Amino acid sequence: MTTDTNPLHLTVILGSVREGRFGPVVADWITRQATAHGAFEVTTVDLADVDLPLALPATPPALDPDPERPTGMAPLTRALDDADAIVVVTPDYNRSIPASLKAAIDWHFTQWQRKAIGFVGYSGASGGLLAIEHLRQIFGELQAHTVRDYVSFPRYYEHFTDTGTWQAPEHHEAAAKVMLDELHWWAETLHDARRKV
Repeated sequence: MTTDTNPLHLTVILGSVREGRFGPVVADWITRQATAHGAFEVTTVDLADVDLPLALPATPPALDPDPERPTGMAPLTRALDDADAIVVVTPDYNRSIPASLKAAIDWHFTQWQRKAIGFVGYSGASGGLLAIEHLRQIFGELQAHTVRDYVSFPRYYEHFTDTGTWQAPEHHEAAAKVMLDELHWWAETLHDARRKV
């Protein structure tokens, strides 16, 4: 149980930067769900707005965990530093994650450690599950805890109303609550544990 009155910080990361992407719709949806949940102070970072070079520093992050980063990466780094929990919104591209998302992860190291990570996936057939499975492996290496429950939107394009507005089915809202409840428990537990280190 946290001993201070400050809310836990949740950062939502929109992982796709593809032209014409559907990701902003999904990121806006989960941001609204997280805000309504009431347990977090929510920040959203769109990687399309972040300077994310694919070329990484020569020194491995284990030796230099806080390298000099492009100025345009500062909002992302601050949001990750402040985060107690993170929700990654991702499609799957070619059975894996977008290059932009991998770059954002690899440019950071200590920012992920001992923090709770949740996922919202979307795509045609798999609903982003292929990307989510890869992310679980990656975040395990970075000493982050990925929660079991997630939200998945297979065939997301089927959820448009007659007026052209995208609307998530009600069972997705229930799935989001389950994930956010689990994320909150782990975020609070790990927050308290980090303070003892």
